Amino acid sequence: MARVSQEHLDARRRQILAGAARCFARNGFHGTSMQDVLKEVGLSAGAVYRYFSGKDDLIAAIADEAFGSIRRAFEEAAELTPPPTPDRLLGRVLRGVFDRQVYGMERRVCAALVLQVWAETMGNERLAKTLDDGYAGMRAAWGKLVDAYRAAGLMRADVPSDDVARTLIAAAQGFIAQEALFGGVRPEVLENGLRALMSMDPPKSS
Repeated sequence: MARVSQEHLDARRRQILAGAARCFARNGFHGTSMQDVLKEVGLSAGAVYRYFSGKDDLIAAIADEAFGSIRRAFEEAAELTPPPTPDRLLGRVLRGVFDRQVYGMERRVCAALVLQVWAETMGNERLAKTLDDGYAGMRAAWGKLVDAYRAAGLMRADVPSDDVARTLIAAAQGFIAQEALFGGVRPEVLENGLRALMSMDPPKSS
């Protein structure tokens, strides 16, 4: 019997995940059944269950990829030398997240799927652990970036690095949420807004 190549196995797994993601994006995690997924991907139950034990396993795999995509965008941006200012940095992160076009879906659909994953973590310990690990990794990477800002004389030293890192992450997360809810989010909007905020001078005391 001919052996199935790893490339074939990986492609089939991606086919299943892509079909499941489209179903989840349309109908939500709880509104999608395994029969819906089977119909979407056009495969037998045996073919799908060879890769995934059920819907929860599919959701976990999609969550891993969603978190991984965001984490990679943050890590890639944080590794730049010299470090870009926050406005350019977050613009780069958002482009990295949105331009990846996860599962070939449109940007707003991808963002909506990310929001669904975030919501699902509230009642799913397995997903919550994945999210916690990814978030900790992003905070560590961006904390190092804050240290680089300070070493270059670009940022004051009296604010904890983690506070700055969490604020940067929150800004990116907020824009992903805006894209999911309203659409039409452009990274340059965030860049312009941050640039304006960064230009503010504190009022002079009389």
